[in-house]
Amino acid sequence: MRGDTLMPGTMTNTTTWQRSGIGGDVWGGLAAMLVALPSAIAFGVIIFSPLGGALAAQGALAGILGATALGLIAPACGGSARLITAPSAPAAAVLSALAVNFVQDGVAAQTTLLLLGMIGLLAGLLQIVLGVAGIGKLIKFMPYPVVSGYLSGVGLIIIGSQIPKFLGVAGGSGLLDALGNPSDWIWQSMLVGTVVIVAMLLMPRLTRKVPAPILALLAGVAAYLLLGLPYPALLDTRHNPLLIGALGNGDESLGESVILHWQALNGLGLDSAIKVFVPALTLAVLLSIDTLKSCLVIDAMTGSHHDSDRTLAGQGLGNIASALVGGIPGSGTMGASLINVSSGGKTRLSGLMTGAFSLAAYLLLSPLLAWVPIAALSGILIVIGFRMIDRRSLAFFFTPSTRFDFLVILSVILVAIFGNLITASGVGVGLAILLFIREQTRSSVVRNRIEGREILSKRSRLNNDRELPEQEGDGMVVFELQGSLFFGTASQLQAALEPETATRKYVILSMRRVQSLDVTATHVLEQIKDRLEENNAYLVFCDIPKGLPSGLKMKRFLKDTGVVRPTNKAFAFRQLDDALEWVETHTAAEIPVAQAEAVALDLRDMPVFAGCSAEALAEVETSVESRFVKTGKRLWKAGAVGGSLFLIRRGTVKITLPIGKKENYHLATAGAGDIVGTIGFLNDSGHVADALALVDVEVYVLTRERFDTLAERQPGLALIIVEHLARNLSDRLRVTVSEVQALRG
Repeated sequence: MRGDTLMPGTMTNTTTWQRSGIGGDVWGGLAAMLVALPSAIAFGVIIFSPLGGALAAQGALAGILGATALGLIAPACGGSARLITAPSAPAAAVLSALAVNFVQDGVAAQTTLLLLGMIGLLAGLLQIVLGVAGIGKLIKFMPYPVVSGYLSGVGLIIIGSQIPKFLGVAGGSGLLDALGNPSDWIWQSMLVGTVVIVAMLLMPRLTRKVPAPILALLAGVAAYLLLGLPYPALLDTRHNPLLIGALGNGDESLGESVILHWQALNGLGLDSAIKVFVPALTLAVLLSIDTLKSCLVIDAMTGSHHDSDRTLAGQGLGNIASALVGGIPGSGTMGASLINVSSGGKTRLSGLMTGAFSLAAYLLLSPLLAWVPIAALSGILIVIGFRMIDRRSLAFFFTPSTRFDFLVILSVILVAIFGNLITASGVGVGLAILLFIREQTRSSVVRNRIEGREILSKRSRLNNDRELPEQEGDGMVVFELQGSLFFGTASQLQAALEPETATRKYVILSMRRVQSLDVTATHVLEQIKDRLEENNAYLVFCDIPKGLPSGLKMKRFLKDTGVVRPTNKAFAFRQLDDALEWVETHTAAEIPVAQAEAVALDLRDMPVFAGCSAEALAEVETSVESRFVKTGKRLWKAGAVGGSLFLIRRGTVKITLPIGKKENYHLATAGAGDIVGTIGFLNDSGHVADALALVDVEVYVLTRERFDTLAERQPGLALIIVEHLARNLSDRLRVTVSEVQALRG
C-alpha cells in the first residue's frame, strides 16, 4: 500500500498535507512571523520611545498589532501571492523622525500618537489611490541609484536612531547628544546589544532552520537575565528603561484598547489631516517603493508575476486596518518574504498565517515579551540597517564611467539624513534624469554618413546613360540617424546637417533607428529644410518607423510640425531605395538623356545582341515572343516556377525580394535593354523575387526550351547570352556589396 493512502477514519498524513500546499503555507507563514515579529516590535519601540520611556511597551504592542492587521488584510486583497506584509524600516524611519519633531514642538504624547495613527491611515488611502490610478506600474521604474541611495539612507537613519538605545541612554536623546555624554552610557545595555549583534551575524552560519532574529533575541534575553543575577535591580520590569515592560494598559483589554484608539482617531478633524498630509504622502510613496521592490525580487526567484496596482491597493487596505487598531504601518518586507518562499509558502494563505501567528504570539507570549531588552531590539535593528546599506555601490566611485552614479547615490543618502526621504527620492530622480540626458547627449545621433557616389542606384542604364550616377552622387548625401532626437541632441543634429545645406542638392535622412523625437528636434529639421529650400535643394526622409516606442506616430508628427508637407521641398519615402529612385528620377528629368522610356527597342538595339550577325538575329526573332504587361501587374511572382528570360523592350520593371507579409527589399530596377528573370531561368527551383511593371511594359520572352534549341543552332550566340547574364548578376552583386559596405560603414 502506498504511504500516502488514506485509511478510513484517519487524518491526512504529512506527505499528502504538504502536497496539497497547505502545509507549505502554514510553515512559511510561521517562519515569516518569526522573522517579522521581532522587527515589528523593534520598529514600534523606535517610533514610540521618543514620547517617553513608559510608552516603549505601547510601541511594542503597536508593532504586534501592525503585524497582525497587515498580515490578515494585505495578502487577502493584494496582488502578490508570496509577499509578506509587516511593519518595515521606512515606516520606522519616517514616523520616529516625526515623533521627535512633534515632541520638540511641544505636542502632547497622546496627541502625537493619534497624529501618527492618522498619518498611517492617510498613507493607506493614498496607496489605494496610487493603485487605482495605475501608478504602481511606474514606481517600479525608479532608477537603481535612487533606490540604492534611498535604502542606504534608511539604513543609516535606523542605525543612528538605535545607537542611543544600544548605549542605554534614557529618553529621546539624539545620536550626537548620546555620543557626547559617555557618562550616561550603561555597560549592561551595551553588552546585551553586542551579544545580539554577534548572534545575528553568526547564527545563519550555524543553522538556518530557526530565523536568526529569533535566536539573537533569545540570546539577548538570556544575557540580560544573567546580568540580573549580580544586579537584582535589572530584574524589575516596572519603570525599567532597559526593558520593554508590560504590554498595553493593565486596566484595559486588547479589545477595549483598540476601541478607545478608534474613537480617539475618529475625533481628529480636517485640520489635523491637512497638517499631516505631506508626511503621509511621503510615507505612502516610500512604502510603495519598498513593497514593489520586494515583489520584483520574489518574482525573479519564483518565476511568478505580481499585479503592481492591486498590490498597492492591498497594502493600502492593510495600513488602514493597522491604523484603525492602533498598529504601525508597514510594507512588503524582503526578509520575511524570502523566508516564506524558502519554507514552502506558495499562496496568499502563507501571508494570512503570518498575521494569525502574530496575534497568537501576542495572546500567548505577551507576559514574556515584557522581558525583552530594548538594547536587544536595537542590536537587531542595527544589523538590519547595516544590511540595507548598498555597500557594493561604493565601488562605483572608483570607475570613471559610474562615478556620476555614485554621486547620485551619495546625494540621496545625504538628503535623506539631513532632510527627509521624499525629498531625497525627488533629488535622486532629478539627478538620474540629468544622468540620462548626459548619456544621450554623449552618444552620436549620426550612425553613418554615406556619400551619394558610395551608395549606387539600383536602376540599370544604357551605356549612354552611365554618367547619371556620378552627377547624382556629387549632390546627394545620406545620413543614417539613431537614438533620441530631442532637445539634448538637437545641437548635435544641427551641427551634422548644417554644413550640407550649402553644397548638396539632396539630403536624405534614414530614420529607421530613431527611438524618440520631440518638437525641438523637428524645429532643427525645419531650419535645415528652409536652408536647403533657399538653394533649391531637398530634404528627403526615408525608413520612417510606423510608431516609436513611446507610441508617437513619427510620420504624422513630422507633418503636424510642418517639416514634411506636400507643397514644400521635404518628402518622405517608405524605404531608402524609394528615396534613391526618386532622386534619380528627379535628376534624370533635369539632365537631358539619349534614351526615353517611351521608345521601344528592337532586338538589334538590345545591348546583348550588339555586333551579332543578321542570321543570328533572325534565329533570335524566331525564338522569342512578345508580351505586354500593364502598369502594376507582375511579370512573375516569387516562388513561381520559371524558365524564361525577359528582354525589356520598353518600360521599367522593379525587382523586389519579399520580406514578411508586407515588407520587401528592393533588388534592382530594370529598364529598356535589360534582361531580367536570370535566376529563375538558370535555376529550376523558381523565382526568388517579384517583378512589377512600374509603367506599361513590353518584353521579349525567351523560354528555356527555345534557348536550348537556339544554343544547338547558334552556340556562339548562346554563349554571348550566358556571358551577359553572368555580367548582369555580377553587376547586381557589386551594387549589393557596395550598399552593404556603405550602410555598415
